[in-house]
Amino acid sequence: MSTRVFRVGLTGGIASGKSTAAKFFGTLGVPIIDTDQVAREVVEPGQPPLERLVERFGRSILTPDGHLDRPALRDIVFSDPRARADLEALTHPAIGATVEARSYQILIIPLLIEKNLGSQLDRVLVVDCDEELQIRRLRSRDGSTPEQARAILNAQASRSARLKAAHDVIKNDGDMSVVRDQVAVLHPRYLELARQGKP
Repeated sequence: MSTRVFRVGLTGGIASGKSTAAKFFGTLGVPIIDTDQVAREVVEPGQPPLERLVERFGRSILTPDGHLDRPALRDIVFSDPRARADLEALTHPAIGATVEARSYQILIIPLLIEKNLGSQLDRVLVVDCDEELQIRRLRSRDGSTPEQARAILNAQASRSARLKAAHDVIKNDGDMSVVRDQVAVLHPRYLELARQGKP
C-alpha cells in the first residue's frame, strides 16, 4: 500500500457546484481541503499576505474594520490582468504552504487548469455544468451583474479546456441526487486507485 496521500483535484468553473460535490465526498469520510477557504484564511487581518496586498493595491481594498474588501479587490483584478497576476503572486505561495501542511484526499482548486496544476495531482475531477446555469447561479449567489458574471467566466479556463484536462467529470445541472450518485460511483474507484498507488 502506498504511504503517499492520493490527491484528487476537484475543479470546475465558478458556480458549477464544486462545493456540493465536495460535500458529498465529505459525507463519505474523504478529507476535503478548499483552496478558496485557505485563500480567505491567509488574508485575515494581521496575516502577511494581506499586508502585501495593501502595499500593492492601497488601503481602498480594506473595510473600515481592517478586513479585505473582496468586492473592491475583485473590481480591480478582474479589470486588469496585471493586477490579477500580482494578486496571485502575493497570495498563492501562502495558500500552497498551508495546503501542503495538511493531509487530504480531495483538493478543491478552482483555478487548477489555469495554473496548470494537474501534474501535481493523481486525478483531475471536473464538476461541469452549462455556462448559462453558471451565470444564473453566480448572479444569485453573489449579486453579480450579467456583465460581471460573464467577465468572471471569461477570466477562467474554458469549459472545453477543463473537460479536456479531466480524468473524471461530474455533471451538475441542478439535481443534487444525481451529483451524489456520481460521487458514490467515483468514491470506491478513488479508494482502489489510492490503495494501488495508481493515478
